[in-house]
Amino acid sequence: MRIALLTDGIYPYVLGGMQKHSYYLAKYLARNGVYVDLYHTGGKDADTPRLLDFTEEELSYITPYYVLFPSTRKLPGHYVVESYLYSAKVYQLFRENEPVNFVYAQGFTGWKTIIEKKKGKALPPIGVNFHGVEMFQQAPNFNVKLQHLLFGPPVKYILHNTDYVFSLGGKLTPIQRRITTKQILEIPIGIEPHWLEQSQLVKANKIRKFVFIGRYERRKGIEELQEVIKHLSGKYNFKVSFIGPIPAEKQLKYDEVDYHGLIRDEQEIKAILKTSDVLVCPSYSEGMPTVILEAMASGLAVIATDVGAVSALVSVETGWLIPAADKSALQQAIVKAISIDGEELAQKQEAALQLVKNSYTWDSVISTTIETIKSIVNKSRT
Repeated sequence: MRIALLTDGIYPYVLGGMQKHSYYLAKYLARNGVYVDLYHTGGKDADTPRLLDFTEEELSYITPYYVLFPSTRKLPGHYVVESYLYSAKVYQLFRENEPVNFVYAQGFTGWKTIIEKKKGKALPPIGVNFHGVEMFQQAPNFNVKLQHLLFGPPVKYILHNTDYVFSLGGKLTPIQRRITTKQILEIPIGIEPHWLEQSQLVKANKIRKFVFIGRYERRKGIEELQEVIKHLSGKYNFKVSFIGPIPAEKQLKYDEVDYHGLIRDEQEIKAILKTSDVLVCPSYSEGMPTVILEAMASGLAVIATDVGAVSALVSVETGWLIPAADKSALQQAIVKAISIDGEELAQKQEAALQLVKNSYTWDSVISTTIETIKSIVNKSRT
């Protein structure tokens, strides 16, 4: 079987949840003997057949096609325009290459391919994954609402006219069902087995250690988290580590807070996670955050907002699931995590670890993905 994987970048050349998902899709499809035509973008260092972090055997199944992402930054709504132009360049290159059995399109990347199929071009089945469909989730401010208004119509067009829609589950499936009548395929994101904690869980720290991982983006809820930290500082014993590119002028000057900056080395991130107790993910919108899977696999409980597919991972058993944009609920959850008995916290941490181990490894996820796509391909042949 040969699959065309269309994406707007792969890890580690482009950072982001969708890009990391594309990287693991390509890797694990190749490991399972599926040929992958990988259409991707990024800096000029990504324009190489010897892609980083793939083995020689994996690369023998992957044919990368680098596509330069267009730039029209002077135009209003430039990202939507650029995304369409990128999808057109991907389609043109895709048509020049050998046929495939299935097209897996991340986000807007299949836009032009879907237009051409709708016009009557003989093309294989197409499945689209918009991950968090954030444009149909809650917006944190007016500027983001405007972005959602721009993104909404093309996303609706793509979901209406593709053959299949991939969903990460949770609240994302009902969102997409309101937009399209096409078949929705629920398949979660996975995690590599090396993230799983092999040794006994360490008992909770006397001073509870929290960690936030992400960039400084309004929808990530960093402002609410920092407001809570300000209110709790000096009243409770706790520490918070921030991993991600947080601007210096936005950083708090409190003894309870450490800023580690952007960390690309997984071993460094693992080291911080393994000395922490609880991940905090207070986003306004999400898909299925890889950071939650990585934290749970490292033996952390999680405080997270009930957005996207987060409820598939976070519950009373594994942490605290709270409403989005609710600073009071965030503060209450953090205070509970500080005050909870060490054994009770350890139970949540163990439950989090077991959930990931049992249901969210890439070996399991890719098996479901391949079975699903094979079924579609066989159906298209009859």
